[in-house]
Amino acid sequence: MADIKLTQFSHGSGCGCKIAPATLEKILQSTGEKKLFPQLLVGNESKDDAAVYEVNDGTCIISTTDFFMPIVDDAFSFGAIAATNAISDVYAMGGKPIMALAILGWPVEKIPVEVAQQVLAGAQSICDQANIPLAGGHSIDSPEPIFGLAVTGIVLKKHIKKNNTAKAGDLLYLTKPLGVGIISTAQKRGLAEPQDVEEAVRIMTTLNAAGEIFGSLEYVTAMTDVTGFGLLGHLLEVCEGSKLSAAISYSKIPLIKNLSTYTTKMIYPDNTMRNWQSFEGKVTGIGSESLLTLCDPQTSGGLLVCVDANYAAEFERKANEQKLSLQTFGKLIEQTPAHITILD
Repeated sequence: MADIKLTQFSHGSGCGCKIAPATLEKILQSTGEKKLFPQLLVGNESKDDAAVYEVNDGTCIISTTDFFMPIVDDAFSFGAIAATNAISDVYAMGGKPIMALAILGWPVEKIPVEVAQQVLAGAQSICDQANIPLAGGHSIDSPEPIFGLAVTGIVLKKHIKKNNTAKAGDLLYLTKPLGVGIISTAQKRGLAEPQDVEEAVRIMTTLNAAGEIFGSLEYVTAMTDVTGFGLLGHLLEVCEGSKLSAAISYSKIPLIKNLSTYTTKMIYPDNTMRNWQSFEGKVTGIGSESLLTLCDPQTSGGLLVCVDANYAAEFERKANEQKLSLQTFGKLIEQTPAHITILD
């Protein structure tokens, strides 16, 4: 089983499997009126991370699902990454996860079921860290390996963090470095250094548990996590939903160590260019390296947090208490024709 490389059994990897933003928008276009549910506080109208439903006065349920094909070769790591990624959607809404169900598609004629057992073991390890049960799930025989979770969480109504409620003047923070899509592509091609793969796995299996804390902070005005559309794609969702633009400093955006080793060799996922084609008309100042990193599809990426500038020092102190050393990389401004401007 040690010789089985999971990434060779799938055409895509991780959140890079996502349908392109422009294509997804067409798919989600409705041809008829939708029934309204007053208790549904967050649905798919805002391209947010999860659905939120108010069950009684002030208490809400968060519901989300996320699954994809292998982003790494190791089965245990694949399961752990997929679980961390799915649970992140609850944290991105400011909530607390309480339960998960597994989603497994497995090519039983191609890959031994013992490998699938390792995938589930990896997921279980992350659920244990999050202190939630992996309470069941559903499986099918599929042409490619697929794994993820459906996760339920809870949140107080007053603590919900949406991706379309940011304010002009807010500062932008990112809790994880970019570049895991590039590293995973290098691994699939047999070009990644083992220590770089190890670092990428460490990042992707780190829970975004600070999101629950950030949810309780009134000066955090909006929040989302960075996944398959890359930092630019998810920042655009914040900008367009909030009717704002952003000015960002590329030099202040955290990147995985040694990432330039791969970008200088033009190693990047195919979906990087798919992402760029979806929103190139809304971005100015892009460079040869920043295109590859800012459009890199992230799997289990960090939280993108919008913070009232008057509370920057307090927020950074709160983040430090969660063992996150953060600095702002940009700010939100009044809307301009270019939704995102890259300053350096």
